[in-house]
Amino acid sequence: MNTAAQRRGRDLARQIVVLSAVTFMLIAAVIGAGAFGASAVQDQQGGALNTDGSYLAPAGPAFSIWSVIYLGLIAYAIWQALPGQRTNPRQRALGWLIALTMTLNGLWLVAARFGTLFLTVVVIVLLLAALGWTFRMAVATREPRGGGVDAVLIDGVTGLHLGWVTLATVANTAAWLTTIVPAEWERAADAIGIVVLIAVALIGLAIAWRSSWRLAPALALAWGLSWLAIERFTGEPQSAPIGVTALIVAVVVLLPPAIVRVLRLIRPSVD
Repeated sequence: MNTAAQRRGRDLARQIVVLSAVTFMLIAAVIGAGAFGASAVQDQQGGALNTDGSYLAPAGPAFSIWSVIYLGLIAYAIWQALPGQRTNPRQRALGWLIALTMTLNGLWLVAARFGTLFLTVVVIVLLLAALGWTFRMAVATREPRGGGVDAVLIDGVTGLHLGWVTLATVANTAAWLTTIVPAEWERAADAIGIVVLIAVALIGLAIAWRSSWRLAPALALAWGLSWLAIERFTGEPQSAPIGVTALIVAVVVLLPPAIVRVLRLIRPSVD
């Protein structure tokens, strides 16, 4: 088989793998939502993944962002399967990676349903690492005039996925630690939560800086942080210091890329 034929075969395989990955992810999501007699994700693991599972869990409405991410990933999977996208260099660079992130996304739901809380932490950390690498490649391969569909379904959706999973990793890890650390540690919950949120701010700013101030990750992070603040003000366990810090961090993470975005709209030459 010649090189051209081998490449065509790999391109077709990539498209099929992406479609298979999104199908697996959606089946896992349906089960995770409580279909087929299964309990919903928030009720699994003894309720540790619920909004009252830790001091760093966001309120329930925050998770509606998954609908946007899933719709974006479905649209991406269909779009990349078109014949015109088969040999697209960006698809060759990113298709396998995006398939990996969708597979890990589904595996997290499987781990939550059938595994242990620690296993969910392991899977979500792997998902975060995969998303970080994928978004880095998306930034590196982006063409200045690559098209709106390309920008939304690759850069936008991957950025939202990365931003949300960054906070979800913190919440998931906090839920696990809450189940294993001594009860006396709760007295230091405010201080620990504030330190962790400061770290989230630094991570969010690092993502923005390394991605030339892309807005999508910051939007997802700010969304989750805002709902985390609401839950700490109105839900259980309550913590005004963590709630205030979460709001400040949301602004700190969102403001720089938003300002750069506005400046680029006004003066496209602004770097």
